[in-house]
Amino acid sequence: MQTEEIINHIVNWLVDYNKKSRTKGFVIGVSGGIDSAVSSVLGAKTNLPILCVEMPIHQNLAQTQRASKQINWMKENWKNVGSIETDLTPLFDAFITQMPTTDNKAKAELALINTRARFRMTTLYYFAQLNNYLVLGTGNKVEDFGIGFFTKYGDGGVDLSPIADLTKSEVFNLGRELGVIEEILTAPPTDGLWNDDRTDEEQIGATYPELEWAMEFKEETTKLSERKKEVLEIYNGLRNANLHKMTSIPVCNIPEALK
Repeated sequence: MQTEEIINHIVNWLVDYNKKSRTKGFVIGVSGGIDSAVSSVLGAKTNLPILCVEMPIHQNLAQTQRASKQINWMKENWKNVGSIETDLTPLFDAFITQMPTTDNKAKAELALINTRARFRMTTLYYFAQLNNYLVLGTGNKVEDFGIGFFTKYGDGGVDLSPIADLTKSEVFNLGRELGVIEEILTAPPTDGLWNDDRTDEEQIGATYPELEWAMEFKEETTKLSERKKEVLEIYNGLRNANLHKMTSIPVCNIPEALK
């Protein structure tokens, strides 16, 4: 993997996109994870203004500390980096009080988890419009185009995606090349949307290397180990369930004879 060349390619792509869109810079949510760390550093390397936004909602302290440390490190290395912390916890709590109660606690919990991501998307677009910036996405290839591990109109609501053609392993390789802080490089990936320490891989039931293998697998399954068969089942099940996130919105085309 030619990490330095890939970094330069992405940075040049971001600069070119910015020029064509006639915008002034970028805004990105920084969570303390590897994807947002790499995406934000790539944005910083354009030398265009980039606003890093922390948006905690009942957040794990370790995650907020990593995010703050990442932003401070970036500010020390790039003068074009700005930051702001917007605590969305009061907004989220107020939203809950306005929602009807339900007996289906599991579905209600998942709905609120996705609501967190959508509040963050709305916040990023507020700052984007305020400054004429573009919202940088932080999704990688496995999440965005493999299993759909993102919230529709949440972290999936962005203007452009600098790392969406890179697997998680490749994102980590870029992170090391870019000098991302050690705490982020060694932290287990998590979406940070739950009120506990669950990781992405615990939620999914497979590791990212396993998912990357499944995403590329095109052979016969007869000689596979039981674990690999299980990983394929996990991958295909999530992919089928989340295809609606990864395809264009269905449009009902009206026959000309009816118009």
